[in-house]
Amino acid sequence: MPIASVNPATGKTLETFEPLDAAGLEQRLARAEAAFRTYRTTSFAQRAGLLRRAAELLDEDRESVARTMTEEMGKPIAAARAEAAKCAKAMRWYAENAEALLADEHPEPADVADAGAARAYVRYRPLGAVLAVMPWNFPFWQVVRFAAPALMAGNVGLLKHASNVPRTAVALEELFRRAGFPEGCFQTLLIGSAAVEAVVRDPRVAAVTLTGSEPAGRAVAAAAADEVKKAVLELGGSDPYVVMPSADLDAAAATAVTARAQNNGQSCIAAKRFIVHTEVYDRFTAAFTAAMAALRVGDPMDEATQVGPLASRQGRDEIAELVEDARAHGARVECGGRRPEGLDAGWFYEPTVLTGITPRMRIHQEETFGPVATVYRAADLDEAVALANDTPFGLSSNVWTEDPAEQERFVRDIQAGGVFFNGMTASHPALPFGGVKRSGFGRELSGHGIKEFCNVTTVWIA
Repeated sequence: MPIASVNPATGKTLETFEPLDAAGLEQRLARAEAAFRTYRTTSFAQRAGLLRRAAELLDEDRESVARTMTEEMGKPIAAARAEAAKCAKAMRWYAENAEALLADEHPEPADVADAGAARAYVRYRPLGAVLAVMPWNFPFWQVVRFAAPALMAGNVGLLKHASNVPRTAVALEELFRRAGFPEGCFQTLLIGSAAVEAVVRDPRVAAVTLTGSEPAGRAVAAAAADEVKKAVLELGGSDPYVVMPSADLDAAAATAVTARAQNNGQSCIAAKRFIVHTEVYDRFTAAFTAAMAALRVGDPMDEATQVGPLASRQGRDEIAELVEDARAHGARVECGGRRPEGLDAGWFYEPTVLTGITPRMRIHQEETFGPVATVYRAADLDEAVALANDTPFGLSSNVWTEDPAEQERFVRDIQAGGVFFNGMTASHPALPFGGVKRSGFGRELSGHGIKEFCNVTTVWIA
């Protein structure tokens, strides 16, 4: 079947692409293998020059890139521009820092003398072709945060992007080609999900990274494990947003709206479960609900729009089912809870706040990938921690408290890959990103991310 680009604001098909046939896929795998043989020998300075050029081109093309993202997956155009700018920033960060991050490591001579070594060191060497299976929600950023460190480490990239953002996938390959990267260093594979396992198992593919759903992660990780290949997984999230009595409530409520509604609510690290101490519950919930209800929903190409459509009809319907299940089991709909009037052509859903959540409701355990928030009342610090951890996911977390003792308690006890105090979770090239439990394993970004796809080589000289 063709791979289609469909505008979620209108439901209209923009363009279709024929998936690669067996011969086309073989050609690209062979090209990647050939490219790695020579690209791995390039210097950090050469790679940095190419990556800086890619950043320059992305800055120049920011408007067209943003428009492509918005048309394909529905994020507000202002957010799409910000995503393109963030990608260019990350490219420059890795161009500037990769050589230092991957510098040889030298233990003290005395520490290895008893091993008979006159000298020993550790060198980070590239692995080869890395397959990236990427999602549609941040269609440029998710790819760049893999590609920039992988290419700077001397690896080559193969991108299997989500099938609903093929124009973005093609634009990414074109960007790296125009920047001057040698042929085969970064290629897009226009294939369906059924073809991924064979690529993972191909001996020319050294490792795989996936950002996406838990079922997709399980399938890819199983194939990689069977082939004894390195994998990094960033899967779902149901991040807590905890508000304690010492918090600045005005700031906490205002930030909560952005933390939940960013990217139309379609972010793994969006705050989804709002856990509020009983002393400030009523005040926070009233302010948060009013601000969520006031968000402007509409055409994502309109500069004034704050929340656009869900990326697919299926995604919109799944959100609606979760809300209806919660309502049927006694949840209170404080605002939203339905499709907005006058926007029947696209896959829109109103910003929604639910209270009275119980474990009987699906929404208590399942990830909400849309502008729907659940608010919980916590009697004390212990219950806040328990509620924060009462999820199969553990990607990130947000905590609002000015109390140093409470901050230390949350750092110690929250089961997540990050704890962000008095602000909202964000990804940054200098900070490691990833989760625990069913949110996956391994890390992206920072020095941790660039080393994930390196051969950590011990060099011993007698």
